[in-house]
Amino acid sequence: MCSVDHRCAPSARDFSPADTLARVIAGASVGRMPQYGVEHAAALAVILVAVVVCTTVAKRASDEARVERVLTLAGWAMLAASTIWMLWQFLPANWTIEQSLPFHFSDAMRFVTAIALITRSGWSVAVLYFWGLTLNMQSVLTPDLNYQQSAALEFAMYWLLHAVPLIAAVTLTWGLAYRPTWRGYGVAFAFTALWAGMAFVVNLMTGANYGYMSGAPAGRSLLDLLGPWPLYIAWEAVLVAGAWALMTWPWTSRPRIVGSAPADRYGLIRRRCRPALSQVPARLASARRRS
Repeated sequence: MCSVDHRCAPSARDFSPADTLARVIAGASVGRMPQYGVEHAAALAVILVAVVVCTTVAKRASDEARVERVLTLAGWAMLAASTIWMLWQFLPANWTIEQSLPFHFSDAMRFVTAIALITRSGWSVAVLYFWGLTLNMQSVLTPDLNYQQSAALEFAMYWLLHAVPLIAAVTLTWGLAYRPTWRGYGVAFAFTALWAGMAFVVNLMTGANYGYMSGAPAGRSLLDLLGPWPLYIAWEAVLVAGAWALMTWPWTSRPRIVGSAPADRYGLIRRRCRPALSQVPARLASARRRS
Protein backbone atom coordinates (compact mmCIF):
# COMPACT_ATOMS: atom_id res chain seq x y z
CA MET A 1 0.00 0.00 0.00
CA CYS A 2 1.32 3.44 -0.83
CA SER A 3 0.51 6.62 1.00
CA VAL A 4 -1.11 9.66 -0.59
CA ASP A 5 1.99 10.90 -2.39
CA HIS A 6 2.75 12.09 -5.93
CA ARG A 7 5.37 9.36 -6.15
CA CYS A 8 2.55 6.79 -6.13
CA ALA A 9 0.42 8.57 -8.72
CA PRO A 10 -1.01 6.24 -11.37
CA SER A 11 -0.36 6.60 -15.05
CA ALA A 12 -2.70 8.77 -17.13
CA ARG A 13 -3.56 5.72 -19.26
CA ASP A 14 -5.16 4.08 -16.19
CA PHE A 15 -8.09 6.53 -16.25
CA SER A 16 -11.13 6.58 -18.51
CA PRO A 17 -12.05 9.94 -20.12
CA ALA A 18 -14.79 10.42 -17.53
CA ASP A 19 -12.38 9.69 -14.68
CA THR A 20 -9.83 12.07 -16.16
CA LEU A 21 -12.39 14.88 -16.44
CA ALA A 22 -13.49 14.31 -12.84
CA ARG A 23 -9.91 14.46 -11.58
CA VAL A 24 -9.17 17.61 -13.59
CA ILE A 25 -12.24 19.32 -12.11
CA ALA A 26 -11.10 18.26 -8.65
CA GLY A 27 -7.58 19.60 -9.35
CA ALA A 28 -5.95 16.18 -9.04
CA SER A 29 -3.09 14.81 -11.13
CA VAL A 30 -4.03 12.33 -13.88
CA GLY A 31 -0.62 10.67 -13.89
CA ARG A 32 3.09 11.06 -13.46
CA MET A 33 6.15 10.43 -15.60
CA PRO A 34 8.37 7.92 -13.77
CA GLN A 35 11.98 8.95 -13.39
CA TYR A 36 14.44 6.88 -15.48
CA GLY A 37 11.64 5.07 -17.26
CA VAL A 38 11.39 4.66 -21.03
CA GLU A 39 10.00 8.18 -21.61
CA HIS A 40 12.69 9.80 -19.47
CA ALA A 41 15.49 7.82 -21.13
CA ALA A 42 14.19 8.70 -24.60
CA ALA A 43 14.06 12.40 -23.73
CA LEU A 44 17.64 12.32 -22.42
CA ALA A 45 18.84 10.57 -25.57
CA VAL A 46 17.20 13.16 -27.84
CA ILE A 47 18.69 16.01 -25.79
CA LEU A 48 22.17 14.49 -25.98
CA VAL A 49 21.98 14.11 -29.76
CA ALA A 50 20.64 17.67 -30.15
CA VAL A 51 23.43 19.10 -27.99
CA VAL A 52 26.13 17.38 -30.04
CA VAL A 53 24.60 18.29 -33.40
CA CYS A 54 23.84 21.95 -32.59
CA THR A 55 27.24 22.59 -30.99
CA THR A 56 29.13 20.95 -33.85
CA VAL A 57 27.17 22.80 -36.54
CA ALA A 58 27.60 26.15 -34.77
CA LYS A 59 31.34 25.61 -34.28
CA ARG A 60 31.92 24.72 -37.92
CA ALA A 61 29.63 27.34 -39.43
CA SER A 62 31.37 29.65 -41.88
CA ASP A 63 28.53 32.16 -42.35
CA GLU A 64 28.31 34.22 -39.17
CA ALA A 65 25.32 36.19 -40.39
CA ARG A 66 23.38 33.00 -41.01
CA VAL A 67 24.20 31.73 -37.52
CA GLU A 68 22.90 34.99 -36.05
CA ARG A 69 19.67 34.65 -38.03
CA VAL A 70 19.14 31.06 -36.87
CA LEU A 71 19.75 32.04 -33.23
CA THR A 72 17.31 34.93 -33.49
CA LEU A 73 14.65 32.76 -35.12
CA ALA A 74 15.10 30.09 -32.45
CA GLY A 75 14.81 32.75 -29.76
CA TRP A 76 11.53 34.11 -31.13
CA ALA A 77 10.18 30.56 -31.41
CA MET A 78 11.16 29.89 -27.80
CA LEU A 79 9.54 33.15 -26.70
CA ALA A 80 6.32 32.28 -28.53
CA ALA A 81 6.19 28.73 -27.11
CA SER A 82 6.92 29.98 -23.58
CA THR A 83 4.27 32.68 -23.76
CA ILE A 84 1.62 30.35 -25.18
CA TRP A 85 2.38 27.73 -22.52
CA MET A 86 2.16 30.32 -19.74
CA LEU A 87 -1.22 31.52 -21.05
CA TRP A 88 -2.33 27.89 -21.35
CA GLN A 89 -1.65 27.47 -17.64
CA PHE A 90 -3.87 30.49 -16.93
CA LEU A 91 -6.95 28.93 -18.58
CA PRO A 92 -9.62 28.04 -16.01
CA ALA A 93 -9.42 24.32 -16.83
CA ASN A 94 -5.64 24.31 -16.25
CA TRP A 95 -5.30 26.79 -13.41
CA THR A 96 -3.77 25.72 -10.09
CA ILE A 97 -2.24 28.13 -7.63
CA GLU A 98 0.60 25.65 -7.06
CA GLN A 99 1.78 25.51 -10.70
CA SER A 100 0.27 28.20 -12.90
CA LEU A 101 2.06 31.32 -11.65
CA PRO A 102 5.40 31.84 -13.46
CA PHE A 103 7.70 31.73 -10.41
CA HIS A 104 9.54 28.44 -10.83
CA PHE A 105 13.16 28.91 -11.90
CA SER A 106 12.31 27.06 -15.10
CA ASP A 107 9.59 29.64 -15.85
CA ALA A 108 12.14 32.44 -15.74
CA MET A 109 14.78 30.37 -17.50
CA ARG A 110 12.71 29.82 -20.62
CA PHE A 111 12.30 33.59 -21.10
CA VAL A 112 15.97 34.22 -20.28
CA THR A 113 16.81 31.63 -22.96
CA ALA A 114 14.67 33.43 -25.53
CA ILE A 115 16.27 36.79 -24.71
CA ALA A 116 19.77 35.30 -24.90
CA LEU A 117 19.13 33.76 -28.31
CA ILE A 118 17.51 36.91 -29.71
CA THR A 119 19.84 39.57 -28.30
CA ARG A 120 22.98 37.77 -27.03
CA SER A 121 22.97 40.39 -24.24
CA GLY A 122 25.60 39.86 -21.57
CA TRP A 123 23.31 39.36 -18.58
CA SER A 124 21.04 36.88 -20.35
CA VAL A 125 23.89 34.80 -21.80
CA ALA A 126 25.61 34.71 -18.40
CA VAL A 127 22.45 33.70 -16.54
CA LEU A 128 21.62 31.09 -19.19
CA TYR A 129 25.12 29.59 -18.91
CA PHE A 130 24.84 29.06 -15.16
CA TRP A 131 21.15 28.20 -14.95
CA GLY A 132 21.07 26.03 -18.05
CA LEU A 133 24.01 23.89 -16.95
CA THR A 134 23.21 23.61 -13.21
CA LEU A 135 19.71 24.51 -11.94
CA ASN A 136 18.14 23.16 -15.11
CA MET A 137 19.90 19.83 -14.68
CA GLN A 138 17.76 18.98 -11.65
CA SER A 139 14.67 19.13 -13.87
CA VAL A 140 16.43 17.15 -16.61
CA LEU A 141 17.96 14.41 -14.45
CA THR A 142 15.28 14.17 -11.74
CA PRO A 143 12.08 15.50 -13.36
CA ASP A 144 9.03 16.17 -11.18
CA LEU A 145 6.36 15.90 -13.90
CA ASN A 146 2.72 15.38 -12.93
CA TYR A 147 0.20 15.30 -15.78
CA GLN A 148 -2.87 17.44 -15.20
CA GLN A 149 -4.87 16.90 -18.43
CA SER A 150 -2.98 15.74 -21.51
CA ALA A 151 0.02 13.52 -20.83
CA ALA A 152 1.33 13.77 -24.42
CA LEU A 153 1.10 17.59 -24.59
CA GLU A 154 2.50 18.17 -21.12
CA PHE A 155 5.34 15.69 -21.71
CA ALA A 156 6.29 17.42 -24.98
CA MET A 157 6.16 20.94 -23.52
CA TYR A 158 8.05 19.97 -20.37
CA TRP A 159 10.96 18.56 -22.32
CA LEU A 160 10.93 21.27 -25.00
CA LEU A 161 11.10 24.03 -22.40
CA HIS A 162 13.87 22.30 -20.43
CA ALA A 163 15.87 20.94 -23.36
CA VAL A 164 16.20 24.22 -25.28
CA PRO A 165 17.93 26.09 -22.40
CA LEU A 166 20.45 23.26 -22.03
CA ILE A 167 21.10 23.04 -25.77
CA ALA A 168 21.34 26.84 -26.07
CA ALA A 169 23.75 27.14 -23.13
CA VAL A 170 26.11 24.50 -24.53
CA THR A 171 25.89 25.85 -28.09
CA LEU A 172 26.56 29.46 -27.11
CA THR A 173 29.50 28.46 -24.89
CA TRP A 174 31.29 25.73 -26.81
CA GLY A 175 29.88 26.28 -30.27
CA LEU A 176 30.02 30.07 -30.52
CA ALA A 177 32.64 30.86 -27.84
CA TYR A 178 30.57 33.11 -25.53
CA ARG A 179 32.19 32.89 -22.08
CA PRO A 180 31.22 34.50 -18.74
CA THR A 181 33.48 36.82 -16.76
CA TRP A 182 33.66 37.20 -12.97
CA ARG A 183 31.36 40.18 -13.33
CA GLY A 184 28.89 37.98 -15.20
CA TYR A 185 29.17 35.43 -12.39
CA GLY A 186 28.21 38.09 -9.84
CA VAL A 187 25.26 39.32 -11.88
CA ALA A 188 23.96 35.77 -12.41
CA PHE A 189 24.22 34.97 -8.69
CA ALA A 190 22.45 38.22 -7.73
CA PHE A 191 19.70 37.55 -10.30
CA THR A 192 19.26 34.05 -8.85
CA ALA A 193 19.02 35.33 -5.28
CA LEU A 194 16.47 37.95 -6.35
CA TRP A 195 14.30 35.38 -8.11
CA ALA A 196 14.53 32.98 -5.16
CA GLY A 197 13.42 35.75 -2.82
CA MET A 198 10.46 36.59 -5.07
CA ALA A 199 9.44 32.92 -5.22
CA PHE A 200 9.63 32.61 -1.43
CA VAL A 201 7.41 35.65 -0.92
CA VAL A 202 4.87 34.28 -3.41
CA ASN A 203 4.93 30.96 -1.54
CA LEU A 204 4.17 32.72 1.74
CA MET A 205 1.23 34.51 0.12
CA THR A 206 -0.24 31.53 -1.74
CA GLY A 207 0.87 28.40 0.10
CA ALA A 208 2.57 27.15 -3.09
CA ASN A 209 6.12 25.89 -3.45
CA TYR A 210 7.63 27.78 -6.38
CA GLY A 211 11.34 27.25 -6.85
CA TYR A 212 11.10 24.58 -4.13
CA MET A 213 11.87 27.39 -1.71
CA SER A 214 9.31 26.09 0.81
CA GLY A 215 9.93 22.35 0.60
CA ALA A 216 11.56 19.64 -1.49
CA PRO A 217 9.81 18.10 -4.53
CA ALA A 218 7.47 15.17 -3.87
CA GLY A 219 9.59 12.81 -5.97
CA ARG A 220 13.27 12.06 -5.76
CA SER A 221 15.57 14.98 -6.50
CA LEU A 222 19.11 16.15 -5.99
CA LEU A 223 17.86 18.25 -3.07
CA ASP A 224 17.35 15.05 -1.09
CA LEU A 225 21.13 14.87 -0.69
CA LEU A 226 21.30 18.28 1.02
CA GLY A 227 19.13 17.60 4.06
CA PRO A 228 15.68 18.83 5.10
CA TRP A 229 14.13 22.24 4.44
CA PRO A 230 15.33 24.93 5.10
CA LEU A 231 18.83 23.50 5.53
CA TYR A 232 19.02 22.43 1.90
CA ILE A 233 18.48 26.04 0.77
CA ALA A 234 21.62 27.18 2.60
CA TRP A 235 23.61 24.25 1.24
CA GLU A 236 22.25 24.91 -2.23
CA ALA A 237 23.43 28.54 -2.09
CA VAL A 238 26.91 27.47 -0.98
CA LEU A 239 27.17 24.75 -3.62
CA VAL A 240 25.84 27.02 -6.36
CA ALA A 241 28.33 29.77 -5.49
CA GLY A 242 31.21 27.27 -5.49
CA ALA A 243 30.16 25.40 -8.61
CA TRP A 244 29.57 28.58 -10.57
CA ALA A 245 32.97 29.89 -9.50
CA LEU A 246 34.56 26.71 -10.85
CA MET A 247 32.55 27.14 -14.05
CA THR A 248 33.85 30.73 -14.42
CA TRP A 249 37.49 30.14 -13.57
CA PRO A 250 38.56 28.32 -16.79
CA TRP A 251 37.23 31.17 -18.95
CA THR A 252 39.04 33.83 -16.88
CA SER A 253 42.43 32.12 -16.59
CA ARG A 254 43.27 31.47 -20.23
CA PRO A 255 45.21 34.31 -21.89
CA ARG A 256 43.47 33.88 -25.27
CA ILE A 257 40.06 34.35 -23.67
CA VAL A 258 41.05 37.03 -21.14
CA GLY A 259 42.64 39.01 -23.95
CA SER A 260 39.53 38.89 -26.10
CA ALA A 261 37.21 41.87 -26.21
CA PRO A 262 34.05 41.95 -24.07
CA ALA A 263 30.96 40.90 -26.00
CA ASP A 264 28.74 43.38 -24.16
CA ARG A 265 29.07 46.90 -22.80
CA TYR A 266 29.21 45.82 -19.14
CA GLY A 267 31.87 43.15 -19.52
CA LEU A 268 29.64 40.30 -18.35
CA ILE A 269 30.73 37.97 -21.16
CA ARG A 270 33.61 37.68 -23.61
CA ARG A 271 33.73 36.06 -26.98
CA ARG A 272 36.87 34.60 -28.50
CA CYS A 273 36.92 35.43 -32.19
CA ARG A 274 36.68 32.42 -34.46
CA PRO A 275 38.08 32.57 -37.98
CA ALA A 276 35.53 31.63 -40.61
CA LEU A 277 36.17 28.23 -42.14
CA SER A 278 36.33 29.78 -45.58
CA GLN A 279 39.27 31.92 -44.42
CA VAL A 280 41.34 29.05 -43.03
CA PRO A 281 42.81 27.79 -46.35
CA ALA A 282 43.80 31.34 -47.34
CA ARG A 283 45.50 31.90 -43.98
CA LEU A 284 47.38 28.63 -44.27
CA ALA A 285 48.56 29.54 -47.77
CA SER A 286 49.67 32.96 -46.58
CA ALA A 287 51.60 31.39 -43.70
CA ARG A 288 53.37 29.01 -46.10
CA ARG A 289 54.41 31.92 -48.36
CA ARG A 290 55.89 33.83 -45.42
CA SER A 291 57.84 30.77 -44.33
